[in-house]
Formats: sequence, structure tokens, C-alpha cells
Amino acid sequence: MRESAMKAIKNTALIYCEKEFGNFDGKTAAGLVRHSELYDIKGVIDSHLAGKDTGEILGEVANGIPVFSTLNDALLRLPEIPDYYIYGKAPLETFICLKERNLILDAMKRGMHLVSGLHQFFSDDPEFKRIAAKFGVQIKDVRKPPKLEDLRIFTGKIANVTVPIVAVLGTDCASGKMTTAIELNKALNAQGVRSVMIATGQTSLMQGAKYGSSIDALTSQFVIGELEHAVLQSVEHDRPDIILIEGQSSVSHPAFMSSIGILKGCMPNSVILQHPPARQFRCDFPHLPMPELAHEIALIETISPAKVIAITLNHENLTDQEVGDFIEQYEKQHGLPTTDVLSYGCQKLIETLYDRFPELQEHNRMKLIRISA
Repeated sequence: MRESAMKAIKNTALIYCEKEFGNFDGKTAAGLVRHSELYDIKGVIDSHLAGKDTGEILGEVANGIPVFSTLNDALLRLPEIPDYYIYGKAPLETFICLKERNLILDAMKRGMHLVSGLHQFFSDDPEFKRIAAKFGVQIKDVRKPPKLEDLRIFTGKIANVTVPIVAVLGTDCASGKMTTAIELNKALNAQGVRSVMIATGQTSLMQGAKYGSSIDALTSQFVIGELEHAVLQSVEHDRPDIILIEGQSSVSHPAFMSSIGILKGCMPNSVILQHPPARQFRCDFPHLPMPELAHEIALIETISPAKVIAITLNHENLTDQEVGDFIEQYEKQHGLPTTDVLSYGCQKLIETLYDRFPELQEHNRMKLIRISA
């Protein structure tokens, strides 16, 4: 009863992801169809994949969320107009094209609220603001940072946090760090371990993460302080047994600094490292080869006291057999437990965390005793 009630209060949403669903730049849409605490996703717009099931496109089981060719196609086929129109792409480009702009205006004119994770803030756009006011809809720019007076600098208070803090970092962008963090967070809570995930990107905020911010939109002066504050808030309000940090980019990536800010601001005890074995070049940068796992591990452990305790795989362009082979290879090569959470679940990671932090298992055991009593 409680689960169905929670689902009933979700807002319905349609995601725009033209030409990108299932690709690197469509990671926001992919994340939302996999998991969302805020939205009941009714479909994805991508004319190149129209008629297909979004779960099957992602190489997973069918989830019943269809792909539509256009906004008009979606609204003709759906029983009612969704509450929200979500811009579900994460391109490197700064501004959207005129065609996409007109689609957004059309959606707002039909009464759909707008959600965007772009660096282009639609709530500051005069035309968008005028149309939103006229048709009574809201615009939510997830990446829009707080006002300057509300931003925080590092205080050092995070040194007083005693619960384990584990960051899920990676060797590249769009490699599955958020998915692994979310799946592990859900699995830990299902086993009675009170786990909280700190969001560091726009997609996890759209999914409903309670703490965090889109750190690549913050002035660098405040990134570390905002991350520290998110951890401190989670401890104060939720009293977790463990805190998971969603990673961004990679420490070695020359184009981005987010992972270094995470290591500094969150001061993790341990790191789980996500890696796509079949990827030869960094996504969106076809001339930059992927780093070696050993190099990324050494870099993380050089600039941070945290140790890499496990490796997780992104199975893109791999067969089931190849995934199994890489798991065996990496465990022998690096001496670290390795898995693919979408293929094999999170139990190996949970057992690794129990070994690294025995107090987690003890907390869980005591809770079970209290419940049974």
C-alpha cells in the first residue's frame, strides 16, 4: 500500500532526447528511465528509435516506457498530457538549437512544466519566462547554482564525520558511476543499512537525490564547501550508517576537475572505481585514449588518503562472456573485487564494504535483532 501511494504522487513526465537516447549525451534520459523518485516517466522522444522500449534499447529488460517520434506523436498516443517536459540530453554545446527551442515553447503552451539540466538557464530567458507566465507553468533549471550569499566554503567540519564515506569514481564521463551509486544505495538500504547518496550532477538531482548539487555549475571557490555541506547535512538529518558519493568525470580527465573536488570536499574513506573496458577513447574526445586502470588507481591514491576497494564495470559493447572474462582478469590483475552491478547485482560490493567497515554489518545485525524482538 505504501509503495503504491508513493508512486501515485509522482509527477508524470516526458523526456526529450532526440538522436541521443542510448548514447553518451543521452545519459540524463537513460538515468531517469532507470530510476526516478520524482517522476513517472511516460516516454522518451527520439525519432531514430521510435516504437522501441527504452529498457531494451539500454540492453536491459523491457520497462514499458516507449520511445516516440515527436512531441505530437507522444501527446496523441498518451492518455493525457504529462505534467513535465524534461530536456534529457547532456551535450557539450552551450546553447540549444532553434528547433529544440520551439519544441520547448510548444510543450509549455500545452501546459507542461519544464525541467532542464543544461548550463543554459531557461528561467532567465525572456521569451521562456513570458510563455511560462502566460500558460501557468514552471521552469526548473537543475544546474542553476544558489545565490552567491547562499554558497558555502570549506570549514573542515567534515573531519568530525565518523561514518564511512565511499565515492564511486570512474575512468571517464558517462561510464555508469551514477548508476552504480544508485544501485548500491538501494541495495544497502534493502539490507537494513541506512545509506544516503550525495548527488554531484544534474541527473541524480532530477532523480530525486535529497542532498548535493550539480558541482560543474558552481564557481570553483565553492565546490568543495558545497560538497562538504551536503555530507554534513546528510549526517545531521538522516544519521546514515554509510554515505555514498556520486562521482563525476575522472581524476585523470584533462577537461574536467569535478573528481578532484569530490575527493577534497567529501574526504572519502574508500573509492569504488567504475570502468568501461571496451571503450578505447574518452567519450566526446575521440583523440584522447582511455587511461589504464592501474594509472587511475595510482592517481586517486596519490592525491587522496582514500584507497580503491573495488572495481565496477560498464558492459557497453561487451557480451556476457566478455564481462565475466574482464571480471576475472581485473580481480587477478589488481587484486580487487570486481563486478557489473547491472548484470550481477551489488552483493559483491556489499560484502566488500562489510569487510572494509565491519561496523556496517554489526549495525545491520543489531537492527535485525531489535526487529525480531
